[in-house]
Amino acid sequence: MNSSTSTDYGHDLIFGTFVTPTNHPVHHAVEQAVVADRAGLDLVTFQDHPYVAKFHDTSTLLAYAAARTERIHLSANVTNLPLRPPAVLARAIATLDLLSGGRIELGIGAGAFWDGVVGMGGPRRTPGESIEALEEAIAIIRAVWNTSDPGVLSVRGRHYDVHGAKRGPAPAHPVGIWVGAYKPRILRLVGRAADGWLPSIQYLQNGLPELTEMNRHIDEAALTSGREPSDVRRFLNIGGQFAAQRRGFLQGPPSQWAEELTDVALTYGTSGFILASDDTALTQAFAAEVAPAVKELVADARGTGRHE
Repeated sequence: MNSSTSTDYGHDLIFGTFVTPTNHPVHHAVEQAVVADRAGLDLVTFQDHPYVAKFHDTSTLLAYAAARTERIHLSANVTNLPLRPPAVLARAIATLDLLSGGRIELGIGAGAFWDGVVGMGGPRRTPGESIEALEEAIAIIRAVWNTSDPGVLSVRGRHYDVHGAKRGPAPAHPVGIWVGAYKPRILRLVGRAADGWLPSIQYLQNGLPELTEMNRHIDEAALTSGREPSDVRRFLNIGGQFAAQRRGFLQGPPSQWAEELTDVALTYGTSGFILASDDTALTQAFAAEVAPAVKELVADARGTGRHE
């Protein structure tokens, strides 16, 4: 691939899993978090769909999984904002980050599956309203965490009106706010206000090349807001299966996976790869055979300045 088409924001690489929070068997999701932790991965994430009866509550699951693991970071992928008030969410995340020794991140989305949200007592929002609400929520969350400001919290918005709340606690480490986003308006919000971008490959209608234009929206918004494009880490939820022969993207031997993910990292600036996996063997192989190889290949490319 020609280096003129490459994008690299210079972040260290992160590898993790995207686990289904199934409640049958009751401990399966937690055990998969333990597998990822022991395998040496950096991150384990869980879907957050409170309206799905066969799923655990993700906030509770994160707490239990944090207690069962030692070093891995944990996040929702992504938090269902319409059913989780932002000031309360901020306190919950900060508390869990403190208790876990600084291992919690905040993946968050503007909302989807509105029939389910309404069925659980939440609001139904238009796409525009959901983005407005997310921007207000991010401001509130950051304000709750900002204990250096002695004033009471006061954020008046169209969707959230928080006035008079005390700030804190501050989390143990700078919790990343990672937004799941696809359309231009919310991508611009990512550039202005988020620490990370968390899309899923299966929702890219035109495949991986679509990331180029999506990155552009984020980068331009970041620069307009006085930030650097590298202030926003780029993640990608991926899926695949190991096979003896090459059969397609992430459908082949570990060496193929390593080559393909290296290409994605250097072409689109992706520095976090999160594998959808509820399978112990798949997770362990990803950690042992793919993640180290990608890190080595990317380090070599960065060291020589080549990406061909």
